[in-house]
Amino acid sequence: MISDGDAQVRHVYLDVPHSGRARPSWYGESVGHYEGGDTLVVDTAAMNDRSFIDNYRTPHSERLHVVERWKLAADGKSIEVALRVEDPGAFTMAWAARQVYQRVNQGPLTEQVCAENNFILGQDTVPIPMAQRPDF
Repeated sequence: MISDGDAQVRHVYLDVPHSGRARPSWYGESVGHYEGGDTLVVDTAAMNDRSFIDNYRTPHSERLHVVERWKLAADGKSIEVALRVEDPGAFTMAWAARQVYQRVNQGPLTEQVCAENNFILGQDTVPIPMAQRPDF
């Protein structure tokens, strides 16, 4: 999964078990499989405690365990993600949430430049570089 905002990449390994030896990291270790042919189930563990659960900056511990169920809507215009979150180090009980993403046809992903001094105020004539084809 690639975030177009800042080109972060999350790997979800399909049809394999958790390694049992993953060290905590920003995205943790995500393994997935399909249920019923149309639902991608992603099980994630081993996330470090330096991120937050949500935009309200709710903290979590390294014991965080998240299961996501990704399903494309029947009309193909959105994806619904049902989440189950468990973290005995931060919460007294498991909880669930739901997120719906709308399909957007915006074209190719573009590079988001964020180096210092990469623009001159009032002048936006320098185009953002964009690859003509993927390099992977």
